[in-house]
Amino acid sequence: MAKKKDFMFRGKTLQEVRALGLNEFAELANARIRRSIKKGFTEAQKCLLVKIKKFKDGKRQKPVKTHCRDMVLLPEMVGMTIYVYNGKQFVPVKVEFDMLGGCLGEYALSRGRVQHSSPGVGATKSSAAAKK
Repeated sequence: MAKKKDFMFRGKTLQEVRALGLNEFAELANARIRRSIKKGFTEAQKCLLVKIKKFKDGKRQKPVKTHCRDMVLLPEMVGMTIYVYNGKQFVPVKVEFDMLGGCLGEYALSRGRVQHSSPGVGATKSSAAAKK
């Protein structure tokens, strides 16, 4: 059986990444995420961070739900389940270590798979001929 390799984020383990500050984490992330963190969070994103902090401290019992699909996944969110709105319902997103540096909306798909059934009456030439 193959040995499971521990995931590293830019050469750092989970404990090392959690010890970093927000600006130091931004330096490890890609350019889009780095710019997003450096320009600051919106009010809705700050509210989400407060909810996450309260949930981790045990002061909040309800699950964390959000509409902030553009929120950057930070090291303090690892291991949590955050419910993200996809336009119709709240989808649970379990944040894992390899998701760091992404956005919540990447993991709560807003468009489902289209499954077509058989064509309706009049949709094809053969069904139009049978109608006569």
